[in-house]
Amino acid sequence: MAVAFDIAQERSVLTDESGGAGCLVQDTAQRILACHGSSLLTGSSLPGEAGTLQPRKNHPWLFHHSAIECRCIVRRFSGRCQPARWHTPGVSYRLHLRCLGCGKQYAPDTIMNLCPHDGRPVEIVLDLERLAAERPGASWYRPERRNMWRFGGLLVLDHDDTGDRRWIVTLGEGHTPLLDYHAHPLAAHHGFRLWVKEEGMQMPGFGANPTLSFKDRGMAMTVSMARKLALTQLAVPTQGNAGDSLATYAARAGIAAAVAMPNDTPLPILGRVAALAKTNPDIRLDLVPGTIREAGELVQRKYVADGWFSVATFQEPGWRIEGKKTLGLEIAEPHNGLNDDNWGVPDAIVYPTGGGTGIVGMWKAFDELEALGLIDARRPRFIAVQSESTAPLVVAFDSGRADTTAVTPGETLATGLNVPGGVGHFQVLKILRDSGGAALSVSEKAIASTLAEVYRTRGWWICPEGAATLAALEQCVSRRLIRRGEQVVCINTCSFEKYLPNVRHLIQPPG
Repeated sequence: MAVAFDIAQERSVLTDESGGAGCLVQDTAQRILACHGSSLLTGSSLPGEAGTLQPRKNHPWLFHHSAIECRCIVRRFSGRCQPARWHTPGVSYRLHLRCLGCGKQYAPDTIMNLCPHDGRPVEIVLDLERLAAERPGASWYRPERRNMWRFGGLLVLDHDDTGDRRWIVTLGEGHTPLLDYHAHPLAAHHGFRLWVKEEGMQMPGFGANPTLSFKDRGMAMTVSMARKLALTQLAVPTQGNAGDSLATYAARAGIAAAVAMPNDTPLPILGRVAALAKTNPDIRLDLVPGTIREAGELVQRKYVADGWFSVATFQEPGWRIEGKKTLGLEIAEPHNGLNDDNWGVPDAIVYPTGGGTGIVGMWKAFDELEALGLIDARRPRFIAVQSESTAPLVVAFDSGRADTTAVTPGETLATGLNVPGGVGHFQVLKILRDSGGAALSVSEKAIASTLAEVYRTRGWWICPEGAATLAALEQCVSRRLIRRGEQVVCINTCSFEKYLPNVRHLIQPPG
């Protein structure tokens, strides 16, 4: 978004270089001049020189961009100023927002939830041509950084951009290990190589998700973008981990956060948020009977109606997708165990799926890497795993539907999978089909026994959702979704310590 003004004629022109509608109020520049006058520019304002423009805090026009740092180049011509040229540092390579349904485009920093035209989620489109031209040879890649911000300009906030860096809120999230599980009985017997992407366990030489959950990727990006755009009140409905993550990052950023979660959320997760809410007046916690669906209804009624911004799954403008995208980038990056000197993708990714942001994010990561010439057109088969007790994606996939319809939730040890429906499920189903993958469900007995077996034989603290992906491997083999000689990645999304006492009986020694 560029703003130009003509001082002599006191008129302003808003130009949206992305072609989107934009969200600044009309006559922005005139309002700035009227309210701030010459105090807007600090430093030199001689002809041909630059000054820094700092809008006054809490000014009414700042409902879209607050604390924007602009540069105004003033030139003299015929006794008066020409229309100024304005630049907004810190826009990295964001091109525009695009609806995943109808394809309608919006300005890159538009503050919105779902697309107003069709009620579908939006994603952020990057200017990959400019990135490739300005940062050739993947020079945007910073493998020495032990967090998700190692991907620089391929993220919507670029740590190498001084304008972006000041907004980034990081607690060391991302850069998690791929654990070798080639000794898994099915992998050994059927001749495929199995890796576990470990999002919950902290290991030397790697980054670590501070709340021991993959949700930290999406919430780190969400809170950073909210901070950049001066959003001060964020609300989220959650099955648990997303709320823990939002509360943690919001507290670090000094942003208010409201979390609504089921009243049967595992106590370690609920307790972390409750402790933050007790000690920090900006953190709020509401408990509801039911699931994330009822939590979402409360968020809309109590918080969104009162001006809070919802960052529910897929209902923020692509920010959580961008955070989860880093999962795919880490799976594809060189020297990660799976790959040698080159970027590459596995043959299959087995992913525990509630809302499905991670699948959409990883798919986007691989599309962008292909556009940059770092991988070819081959994609992993995406296999979404759900609990038999709540499996809307499995029902829709098996019946050939383009979208899910809400199901009645059951009870599952994998509480993160107890999601009866999702606004982004149409996109998840498309990816599953386009990749040659599938949606599978596993029993509660299989989840529990797998978690216990992995702890007994490997000492890994996998969560029930991660156990579900390993429990699904037998179906994957029998349906030829995994074949001999292939590379397979299962995603363990969290540490089981966040599910105690729910899983304590599975890890206690007998007797």
